[in-house]
Amino acid sequence: MDLAQEGSTLTLKDKLTGKFIVFDGPDGSGKGTQIRMLTDMLTAQGIDVVRGIDPGGTEIGDRIRAVLLKHDLAKMDVRCETLLFMASRAQLVGEVVEPALKAGRVVLCDRFISATCAYQGAAGYEVARIIQLGSFAVGRTWPDLTFIIDVPVEEGFRRTGRKSHHAGQRRKSDGQQGLLLDDIEPDAMEARPIDYHRKVRELFLHLPTDYPGQIEVIDGTRSPQDVHASIVERLTRVHF
Repeated sequence: MDLAQEGSTLTLKDKLTGKFIVFDGPDGSGKGTQIRMLTDMLTAQGIDVVRGIDPGGTEIGDRIRAVLLKHDLAKMDVRCETLLFMASRAQLVGEVVEPALKAGRVVLCDRFISATCAYQGAAGYEVARIIQLGSFAVGRTWPDLTFIIDVPVEEGFRRTGRKSHHAGQRRKSDGQQGLLLDDIEPDAMEARPIDYHRKVRELFLHLPTDYPGQIEVIDGTRSPQDVHASIVERLTRVHF
């Protein structure tokens, strides 16, 4: 899709000014690729983009991320783990997201509170409480739009080099959200049965109606170019 045609670039630029957009989804969904593609496209069109990563993205947030990466999550209480994720988000919002939005820039973030709803929700944590805690952490700075890039569990496993029969095998840790961290070593990932990962996907697809901001589900099984085209199309027609 050529957004330069018929003056649509200016329209999109005006539309996205000061907007916070999150990409989320199951492991192996390709969200990182889509963030890079959209960043390149928007930048080429003169749109100022700031990229965020969750958890992390700030000096303090990266330290929290290191704790989550290196700690044996099996020994961490689920409440402690949730609070660590939310603390990183609070710092990201205060230090990066809010200043960028006030400056009229577009923020594209790799994961956000939607990820905790899916991963810790699948582990049995009440989603309504996650949203409540998220509201305390980030105030009113929720995404204007959340893209859920959806792929079946088996396809996500294939893309990340895992095998379906590995799900449920005990590894070095058995935490709640290890798979949220793309740079975590495979042997340190949580070992959850495949039904857990299916629940994660289900929760992504059925985020509660009171989850702040708009949600758009994108079929991530297609080529990266086709997925990107769908994302751009949604951006042109969504109403903020």
